[in-house]
Amino acid sequence: MAAKTQEFSSVWTRPERPRREQPALSREQIVAEALALLDTEGYDALSMRKLGTRLNAGATSLYTHVTNKDEILELAIDEAFRDVRTPDSDAPENWRDEMVRLGSAVRAAILSHPWISIAMTGAGLAYLGPNLLRISNALLGLLAAAGFDDRAADRGANVFWSYVLGATSGETAMLTTIARSGMDEKEWFAQFMATAEQATQPYPHIARRYDVYRSLDPTQSREDFFEDELRLIVDGLEPRRIGGTGK
Repeated sequence: MAAKTQEFSSVWTRPERPRREQPALSREQIVAEALALLDTEGYDALSMRKLGTRLNAGATSLYTHVTNKDEILELAIDEAFRDVRTPDSDAPENWRDEMVRLGSAVRAAILSHPWISIAMTGAGLAYLGPNLLRISNALLGLLAAAGFDDRAADRGANVFWSYVLGATSGETAMLTTIARSGMDEKEWFAQFMATAEQATQPYPHIARRYDVYRSLDPTQSREDFFEDELRLIVDGLEPRRIGGTGK
């Protein structure tokens, strides 16, 4: 006899269970407190027991709304993107600028909640959250309005997310290291550069890059590099656009 297939469950599609607590504990309260805990204490601090304590409710009370910690992370991740403004598909001639602006807004949201970079690797259904769906839907709409067919728009959106999430994950990792060092960013960068210059001496192409980096403002260069690199990707999409230079 074949084993019964386990039903696929998601916090995004499962109806909320009846509330039994007095006073009622809402999903919104859980998400707000989870965000506060993650922002102040980091990814590793989140547990059902600790969150329940902060809410003056037993951990079992949380199961009225979620089935496990991963679902809380999905809810918290999506909430962190609530204020990201979506691109304007009514002005498709500005699609490049709109994509770069959106990437910068997503980056800003992640930098404000650096635990997201770690959480996204394990919260596999976070992309089904209403805020992330809203952003992705608007991005695809912008690409469609700009003249990309469905396949090209899909590939363009995928590479957009891959770069933005990948680049920002590296950035948050570096900022976490700096915070743990007790130094400010300029102090840490100066010490890092001294080490990097020594380590890269046998590799002339890399060493030449670090020679240029030495004079940069580290905070401003992080922003400048992100935008410049994202523009390289966005410009590379042009040949895929119907009526673009590559067709």
